[in-house]
Amino acid sequence: MTSVAGWAAASTPGTFPPLPRAVAQSFYRRMRAVAPAARGAIDRDRATDPEQAFTDTACGRLVGSLDDAGLRALGMWTHHWCMRFYDDDTRVGRRLVREIAARPGLGWTADEVHWMLRESISAGPAAADRFTLPRAAAAQLPPDGRPFDELPEVRVPRQRHGN
Repeated sequence: MTSVAGWAAASTPGTFPPLPRAVAQSFYRRMRAVAPAARGAIDRDRATDPEQAFTDTACGRLVGSLDDAGLRALGMWTHHWCMRFYDDDTRVGRRLVREIAARPGLGWTADEVHWMLRESISAGPAAADRFTLPRAAAAQLPPDGRPFDELPEVRVPRQRHGN
């Protein structure tokens, strides 16, 4: 299991310069607003058929109830949660991340993308889906609004399952 330490990941030196503390704190405030509903939806969906249509899941209903700002906060929270607790139990969370990543026009900001990329890099290669949402969000930014020249190209090793 991989763990990302929230503010520590947002403020440590690395590929991207740290975000101002006030900016990162605003992200955490927004994510805390959607966290109870997201956690409840993920928990309910764990007990259901994984082949169920997304719109028929608790996560799908939650996504359908949010505006673009709420979806960005939900995406960031789910991305953060998956990076902190990445293992087989995050199947539902990873599906939610993929569904949000597939939605165009959510109005991602460069700071949001920057924050998610820092989290993804901090998570390391065990988290195979760690660049799904930040890459999709970055693709929606205008080229002159990106906080980086290029997204990191990271090869993720194939996971081995022990006996």
